[in-house]
Amino acid sequence: MLKAGDKMEKETLVQTFDAIFINGVFQPLNPKTISIIEGQRVRLVVEPIDSSENILDLATSVYKELSEEQIDEVEKIIFNREGFFKGRQLL
Repeated sequence: MLKAGDKMEKETLVQTFDAIFINGVFQPLNPKTISIIEGQRVRLVVEPIDSSENILDLATSVYKELSEEQIDEVEKIIFNREGFFKGRQLL
């Protein structure tokens, strides 16, 4: 039992998660994994992630909610180079 003057040990919960900085705001890439109550103040320690890894993560996140059929359709469009330079003046 705590008595007056006793110090209560403070349990520290440290969470590590990836976020992206957009328009002055840090946005978690997967907010469902964060167990922080709305409005809670926290301390952020910013550690930049290798940009090549970041680009790959962003590129693959495009496919997250797509079905296999939708992914196939997107890849057909991406890999179809026919008409890519149509209407553009080449130097």
